[in-house]
Amino acid sequence: MIARLSGKALAASPLVLAGLACSAQAQPADEVDSVATEDAVVSVRKVAEDLNSPWALAVLPDGRMLVTEKPGNLVIVAADGTVSAPLAGTPEVFAEDQGGLMDVALHPQFADNRMVYLTFAEPGEGGVAGTALGRGRLAEGGIEGFEVIWRQPKVSGAKHFGNRIVFAQDGALFLALGERFQFAPAQDPSNTLGTVVRLNDDGSIPEDNPFVGQEGRDPAIWTWGHRNIEAAAIDPANGALWVAEMGPLGGDELNRVERGANYGWPVVSKGINYDGTDIPDPEQYPQFKGAEHYWSPVRSPSGMIVYTGDLFPDWRGDILFGALSAGGIERVDIEGGEVAGTEFIPLNTRIREIEQGPDGAIWVLTNTKEPGPGALWRLEPLSVKPESADGTRSGSGTAQPGQ
Repeated sequence: MIARLSGKALAASPLVLAGLACSAQAQPADEVDSVATEDAVVSVRKVAEDLNSPWALAVLPDGRMLVTEKPGNLVIVAADGTVSAPLAGTPEVFAEDQGGLMDVALHPQFADNRMVYLTFAEPGEGGVAGTALGRGRLAEGGIEGFEVIWRQPKVSGAKHFGNRIVFAQDGALFLALGERFQFAPAQDPSNTLGTVVRLNDDGSIPEDNPFVGQEGRDPAIWTWGHRNIEAAAIDPANGALWVAEMGPLGGDELNRVERGANYGWPVVSKGINYDGTDIPDPEQYPQFKGAEHYWSPVRSPSGMIVYTGDLFPDWRGDILFGALSAGGIERVDIEGGEVAGTEFIPLNTRIREIEQGPDGAIWVLTNTKEPGPGALWRLEPLSVKPESADGTRSGSGTAQPGQ
């Protein structure tokens, strides 16, 4: 059902607080063969399994997929589900708690240069770590010439490494970043904790970034005041950059990223702190850019696409993102560049990543727990018979989740 969800009013009740605390750890395990949505009946087929905490995927031109595994491996999954041995040449990672090998993306001219980009938690001396971005060339059996081209400051702790790599239509690279569970630095533009940074494809700083030449401000920053972003995508129709970020208890946000904007974390949120204390609503601080939509209870967004394929024509132009704690996919209906409504598609397991294949099928990575096994699923429409005179559909193909 397409519906808008309320914000902090839900998150503030003790009942919902308890539900949120449980949902953050929930690991629904019942597999889904198909699921009925507002506009389609979707077939769900497992293609590969026994992946080790898979985090991200990128579709290669030949249809195979590069898949990152959080403990530090990069593998190739073939169309028949065969999983390669780990590729050589990947970086050493800080594989603790939320850290590890994370996003993977192909250069826009990958067919010519074979460049693959990886983000990972990079270990430092004394137990500190920081999110890093590197790149190398995909060759037979591995990544050649891998080099780190940009680093976030290293701090203590093992949370909120969240990030996604997105290439803009002009070739610039956006890297969305978490604030490493440090809170206040997200409001300090001298560092890149809790920011979206904009880089050239070699990691250098574009001269037209908003803070270039400003003393006390990091020139890589495009936007700031973010909490933990693990979902980001460009809308190819208009070039808009969207991110979905995780709130605390309640208050997940969908944000349209605008140059130089401050999104308010940790000063404001539609959620509340884990200790139950309140956080001011965004409306109380108009100097901050507000979200386009909020979710309470949370979805825990991870992975995002703007759908452009033909298999689900009613979803063209809509945002889809994985919902870790909710166990499914969230579809955001976008009409005229604005949020018209949302629909939750239950898949009964944690969805870590979502991508669109060249034929319009939707690919997702699941992981029932971390660390632990995960799988690659393919989603496509089921064939259903036309509506009868009374408006109902006849025939098979409308199985509900868990059947």
